Amino acid sequence: MHAMQYRLTLPADYDMEIVRRRVAGKGHLLDGWEGLGLKAYLMRERGVRGSPVNEYAPFYLWDTVAGMNSFLWGGPFQGIADDFGRPSVRQWTGLAYEEGRGSPARVAVLRRQQVPDGVRLADVAAEAVRETERLACEEGAVLAASAVDTSRWESIHFSLWENDTPTADGDVYEVLHLSEPGRERLPG
Repeated sequence: MHAMQYRLTLPADYDMEIVRRRVAGKGHLLDGWEGLGLKAYLMRERGVRGSPVNEYAPFYLWDTVAGMNSFLWGGPFQGIADDFGRPSVRQWTGLAYEEGRGSPARVAVLRRQQVPDGVRLADVAAEAVRETERLACEEGAVLAASAVDTSRWESIHFSLWENDTPTADGDVYEVLHLSEPGRERLPG
């Protein structure tokens, strides 16, 4: 499994209804994308749920590198690059994925943290797996995943929630749409 995200920070006075309309009109285009586990179309609005910014920040879990590459190098990503400029695309290697019992996804939480120097890396990975399992078992959790970027030694915890009050720490996003053609193929 591979995790991926790009974030488009928009002006403070940007009309976020433009993002909602864009996703409503184009979100379905990845509902059958080969190699995609899931894409959560995520948005934060300045002043809502503690967000300091307006941001469009879709998050992906890929079950194949080929699917990710075809998206980035000849697929719908070109539309983002054409309309907003080419954003930096972050990628993480998956550590754990767990399904929760909630549905449908209304909000997402993404928490980033540095992997401290001097720790046993196996212990960090084991803790990420435990945290993923814990989050997935929480009331209202739809799913949870963890991954790591070894170029920055940064780990992430990503979770989807059916309620507006998730029991997870991190940046909270509104889920505008969820494409999940290969969700059942994501490794648990």
